[in-house]
Amino acid sequence: MLNRRHVLAGAVGTLAAAGAARAQTSPAASKARALYDEIFESILKTSPTTASGLGFDTGARAGLKSRLDDRSPAGRMNVFQPMIDARPKLATIDRKALTGREASEYDTVVWLADRDAEAATFPFGGVDSYDYPVPYVVSQLTGAYQKMPDFLDAKHVIETRADAEAYLSRLTAFAQNVRDENGRLRADAGRGVVAPDFVLDKTLTQLTALASQKGEASGLATSLGRRAAEKGLGSDWAAKAAAIVDGPLASALADQIALLNEHRRSAVHEAGVRRLPDGARYYDLCLRYHTTTGLTPPEAHKVGLAQVAELSARADVLLRAQGLTQGSVGARLTAFGKDPSQLYPNTDAGRADLLAHLNSMMEAVRAQAPKVFRTLPKAGMEIRRVPPDIELGAPRGYAEGGTLDGSRPGAFYINLRDVGDWPKWSLNSLTYHESVPGHLFQGAVLLEAPGAPLLLKTMGFTAYGEGWGLYAEQLADELGMYDQDPGGKIGYLQSFLYRAARIVLDTGMHSQGWSREMAVAYMIDTVGLPAGAAANEIDRYVVWPGQACGYKIGHTEIDRLRTKARAALGLKFDLPAFHDLILLGGAMPLAVLERVVDDWVAQQRA
Repeated sequence: MLNRRHVLAGAVGTLAAAGAARAQTSPAASKARALYDEIFESILKTSPTTASGLGFDTGARAGLKSRLDDRSPAGRMNVFQPMIDARPKLATIDRKALTGREASEYDTVVWLADRDAEAATFPFGGVDSYDYPVPYVVSQLTGAYQKMPDFLDAKHVIETRADAEAYLSRLTAFAQNVRDENGRLRADAGRGVVAPDFVLDKTLTQLTALASQKGEASGLATSLGRRAAEKGLGSDWAAKAAAIVDGPLASALADQIALLNEHRRSAVHEAGVRRLPDGARYYDLCLRYHTTTGLTPPEAHKVGLAQVAELSARADVLLRAQGLTQGSVGARLTAFGKDPSQLYPNTDAGRADLLAHLNSMMEAVRAQAPKVFRTLPKAGMEIRRVPPDIELGAPRGYAEGGTLDGSRPGAFYINLRDVGDWPKWSLNSLTYHESVPGHLFQGAVLLEAPGAPLLLKTMGFTAYGEGWGLYAEQLADELGMYDQDPGGKIGYLQSFLYRAARIVLDTGMHSQGWSREMAVAYMIDTVGLPAGAAANEIDRYVVWPGQACGYKIGHTEIDRLRTKARAALGLKFDLPAFHDLILLGGAMPLAVLERVVDDWVAQQRA
């Protein structure tokens, strides 16, 4: 899973330099480019955490380094707001005067601005740190408590005393974020918007764990103290941070815990958002936002069921070849996943061995990439563990891009809370999806691409990005990476089956009344995911409505467009050139992507 804000993490340079590689071809294109840069600057001001994540909190923007995003009602739309504000100006650009990539960029920006504006029509929830519309201000995956500790430790760079002082300012702002969220939680509860009981249970567990960290021993204090000492800035910084941790932050977290405990007493167990005010329309928006299609929930549900049936039949053949003949496909995958020979020890040593294996697989497939790619990224890449203090509610994995100057490699974070969730046969597809030729590779190619506006480089669409991740697994298969590993081939099919089941599960809960228990049972029976991992996944879909549907729908469309282009061009079809077309243009809605591919095919045939 790729965080769109961090595709450019650590990038350096100016907006002018970023655009110098592409000359403007028309007044309309120049006007559009200037507006994109204006929107991008507004996003940085609206979201100082984005500025720091991108390395744009220096020079004229240095003041942003002491601030955090506004978590009050006024700031609830966060990075959506600059897009919404710019929509009238976008309407003044002559779309007919734009051609090629300039046209697709404009269509992409307009599409996103319209969806962002639609999200703002709902009075509850807001925008989370992955830039998704979310119904709950605070959950196991949303809220300042969930992101700020890791952000301050990993993204707030400390080189000078001013940086250390800025850290303290942000720590104080963290406390204000929590207080602002508490006000929004109360207001949303008054509207009938409260997270389900099981979500609140997990959230309270994580909140309590953070609140239990006290004084200079707290992670927030030790992070500052350690890094300041490494730069020779003195030894009293941890004590200064501890005063904030034990003072305003502790008070705000205590209030949030008390408030969520109050909500827990009356919370319902229903998983879907259709119970919320105007919930059906809200889910329709979320589904369109993440799939970038016009699929209705019932239509998407049918798509998911059809793909589950087809993939289950393919997996059945491979499982039988391994001697696994009894029970459903999901039951046999569960049994295969419990085979002791397929499991690393659930110890720190076992985790280290697993990470080493993933990194070695990433390097092996990276060596094969020149066979199918014309543009190869220079950036480093590595695979790391999700920080243990947030792994309870964190996704199974997520990727973040590296720095333009190479000082920090791109990284995929894998959740190793329970190593039993990751049988060895499942690790190949995971590696190819998240690293090479998947998310890290995709992000690095885009990062290094000349000429694209920074706004377009930092945009993300679930269907495009996660669709590419699954397509990357398919490419690995086509490169022969599973040929000597029949277990890995089963893992590849399970990965696809897993993403198809997500469509069924997400639409099932949010539009058809499925319970959490029904969803967990379906995940286990269909995909063979361990019970704990299945529950964690289902809870993710509950608080990120629609997001889970983007993966397989995106992959299906990318593969369909490739097949369509190959059929039209025959021997003239160039796979590396097709990949350049998909990657160098940046993320875009699927409908825009189809127009881009169709135009390219027409040019090749001319």
